[in-house]
Amino acid sequence: MFEGFTQTTLTTSGATINLVKGGQGSPVLLLHGYPQTHVMWHKIAPQLAKDFFLVMPDLRGYGDSSKPADGDNHSGYCKRATAQDQVEVMEQLGFKQFAVVGHDRGGRVAHRLTLDHAERVTKLATLDIVPTHKLYNDVTKEMASVYHHWFFLIQPAPFPETLISNNTEFFLNSMLGRLKPQAITPEAFAEYLRCFSDPATIHATCEDYRAAASIDLIHDQADRDLGRKVTCPMLALWAEKGLMHKKYDVVAVWRDYATKVSGKALPAGHFLPEEAPAETLAALREFLLG
Repeated sequence: MFEGFTQTTLTTSGATINLVKGGQGSPVLLLHGYPQTHVMWHKIAPQLAKDFFLVMPDLRGYGDSSKPADGDNHSGYCKRATAQDQVEVMEQLGFKQFAVVGHDRGGRVAHRLTLDHAERVTKLATLDIVPTHKLYNDVTKEMASVYHHWFFLIQPAPFPETLISNNTEFFLNSMLGRLKPQAITPEAFAEYLRCFSDPATIHATCEDYRAAASIDLIHDQADRDLGRKVTCPMLALWAEKGLMHKKYDVVAVWRDYATKVSGKALPAGHFLPEEAPAETLAALREFLLG
């Protein structure tokens, strides 16, 4: 799926990060979401690599990256720690500044990375999210019904881990099964299933959500209290068929957290790069080249 790209692993101060890299041009860091890996970019990476040097890691706890200890209050999987991994990865690859694109959980890491390391990020693009702080402070029946896994995965271990491990393939199909037919290729699904079949991955990814409902909110509220916002140009893309489109004026929400925001809905469900690769590619190229 990544012919012409190079796979490598790099050790940061907190984890060992598996990644795929390649292309030509200015650097772009692509961060995947749950329950996926860097493989989610496989439909758009070959074309995007004609204009940019792409770095596509597995986040800590996901894919073939390492699974650090949980830490106090789930700090081992807070977005601050995960973002620090990516800063160190890009530094080791020779990039002090770069653009960041993040889908789902990767978008939340990208948001934190841009706040904590503003001098590093030239542009930020998020795919089908609004800030974690906004969602958890605006819980409705509709949100809790559609995003039910947010409240399932944060339950104390080993409750969600045990249930997911009992039939991992069924769980993955349920998480990814809202797609139009053929959106996720058999090859991509096989990779997601291979990685998610590791009990350590299931636990680590639950920790990601537990962190979001605890220590991440502390960090987010501290930024709100200080009035800190994203200051680089930002693009918000979201799914026309998803909750974000139904519930929020997504650009307006992000303008409360960032100063230079543009965005639009794409004709797809949540998994934009796999459901609407052409549209996602075109929107990202226009923003990143602009």
